Amino acid sequence: MRANATLLLDRRTISALMAPGDYLIAVRDGFIAAHRGQAHAPPPMHVAGIGGGFHAKGAFLDGDRPAVAVKLNGNFPDNPACTGLPTIQGAALLCDARDGRLLAILDSIELTVRRTAAATALAAQRLARPEAAKLAICGCGGQALAQAEALIEVLPIARVAAWDLASERAAGFCDTLGGRTGLAVEVAGNLAAATLGADVVVTCTTARAPFLTLEHVAPGTFVAAVGADSPDKSELFPELLGCSKVVVDSLEQCLQMGDLRHAVAAGAMRADDVHAELGAVLAGATPGRSGDRDIWIFDSTGTALQDVASAMAVYDKALALGAGTAFALA
Repeated sequence: MRANATLLLDRRTISALMAPGDYLIAVRDGFIAAHRGQAHAPPPMHVAGIGGGFHAKGAFLDGDRPAVAVKLNGNFPDNPACTGLPTIQGAALLCDARDGRLLAILDSIELTVRRTAAATALAAQRLARPEAAKLAICGCGGQALAQAEALIEVLPIARVAAWDLASERAAGFCDTLGGRTGLAVEVAGNLAAATLGADVVVTCTTARAPFLTLEHVAPGTFVAAVGADSPDKSELFPELLGCSKVVVDSLEQCLQMGDLRHAVAAGAMRADDVHAELGAVLAGATPGRSGDRDIWIFDSTGTALQDVASAMAVYDKALALGAGTAFALA
């Protein structure tokens, strides 16, 4: 490949190159690098559209090959029903941080889904009970399958309950996950039926009003709140966060757009009440779970750090295996 060539990596190619475990390694290393001051990211930018909007996130990651990635995602919740298009679509640009070369253009759907799920799984390793075997997935859209597959990598998950406002979507998720894994997977009749018996609860919806309450969550549960990736979204009632131990992917970002933002605004907790950022827990600077009764919450807003770490892992694999389409913009 020419020295100034750029790789085009579509979703099918990325999916073939990367397993869930590959994202776990990349995202873990990225979070730890950020904790050590070897990465930084400016605040994300939001551009309104019609019926949705666009998020632009970028980050620098130091390492053997210092890199910058900038990702533009369109987020249009009505797409699946109205146009048949995915809710989230876009692209990530991966650049060499030493000379500015455009290394790759990557499909952002696969990157976003898998790096988000990896962060949940990494948090679960430190914040869920080690024997956690029952998983509840709340919201069975494009993120749900990746979340379940990532968690299966790190916990002894044996049963999965799925809940969605659209029961047919939950049924489709159960059929797919059960077929891939052989796990016992079932559609829950209501939210409480899914969550009250679960050791791990993942909320990955497009909700703009909270739905998960303290009454839905048993003592000792680990909750990953994944859906609140913009200021107008919310999945967890503030009182649930106020009664739990909270870990965030980025404190600054979660105060702007996560469920933490709503809990602080409601007076249920303060920023100082947050237990830690995930990077500090993964680096061993802050302890994770130490007992069986506390509810632990991971507020996951999705960071550009996860994108650049994952994009570099994809790019390195593509180079090693000769994958992707090489081209030159100039």
